[in-house]
Amino acid sequence: MAETPFSRRQNAFLLSPDPDLAKLLTGLWPDEVMRFTVFERGRRAIEHLFNDPPDLLVVDNRLPDISGAEVATLVKSENVYRQLPVILVLDGSDLDHSWDWDQVEVDDFLVRPLRGEEARARVNLTMLRAMRALDANPLSKLPGNTSIIQRIQQCIDRNEDFALAYCDLDYFKSFNDKYGFSRGDEVLMMTARVIVNTIRAFAGVRSFVGHVGGDDFVFIMPPDLVEEACRRVVQTFDSIVPHFYDAEDRTRGSIVSVDRQGETRTFPLMAVSIAVVFSTGARRLSHAGEAASIAMGLKKKAKENPKSCYVLDQRER
Repeated sequence: MAETPFSRRQNAFLLSPDPDLAKLLTGLWPDEVMRFTVFERGRRAIEHLFNDPPDLLVVDNRLPDISGAEVATLVKSENVYRQLPVILVLDGSDLDHSWDWDQVEVDDFLVRPLRGEEARARVNLTMLRAMRALDANPLSKLPGNTSIIQRIQQCIDRNEDFALAYCDLDYFKSFNDKYGFSRGDEVLMMTARVIVNTIRAFAGVRSFVGHVGGDDFVFIMPPDLVEEACRRVVQTFDSIVPHFYDAEDRTRGSIVSVDRQGETRTFPLMAVSIAVVFSTGARRLSHAGEAASIAMGLKKKAKENPKSCYVLDQRER
């Protein structure tokens, strides 16, 4: 049995009158990995779907009461279900005419006769694509929290040596309050590009960049390279960020804005604080939550410096 890409059991609906198709698909995964509920008619399945939505919908175009394309359109027309992955099962003859895939809202299709290994791989890939799309940060398009946690846990489970860097922007709220969210989003996009381009410059290195949300980012890379990466991120960020301020604020090196208590204060130009957690040697992380806990303390220390800086985890490793 191939390794499952899912962190929990997936619940799938199969809409098909074909017992051979049901037997094939339900036999591709253990019940604890993916459980199929089979419906022979489409409209009955739709009633259940809206009350208890599955993680995956596989629709046979042979349905007697409604076409597979109509089922997909009905489901995807509901905004809350647009992210639900839908796979259409076709006969070879169905491809004798062209399909307008702009109108048929499915995420993939399978064609009879089905090969078990290929069907399993295509279903797994479809679901992973949907998970990544749903998890991606809408602004930066970088992987979000679910992908970040999964990647950290993968590194831990593989017993890899790695460094995890948490990046946080200082004085970002005061900038947003004065200049507005549109310019704030531009700063976040710039920060994402700086981090991505910095990490990409280390050619041939296994690495990862994610966007936790707001002004929080993370990157993962080998421990022996992370300090140099932090230096480059700080240097590049500091050289670019002043240009997002008006000339008067840039010359003064500060802005006047209202703090969270409603008091008018002077704030420095934005800075980036980076907290680096290591998982190496005798001091390995046991789970992703441990990394976040350690990083919180390091970030507080980094933020004591009003300028951009990075702080390395100094625990014995």
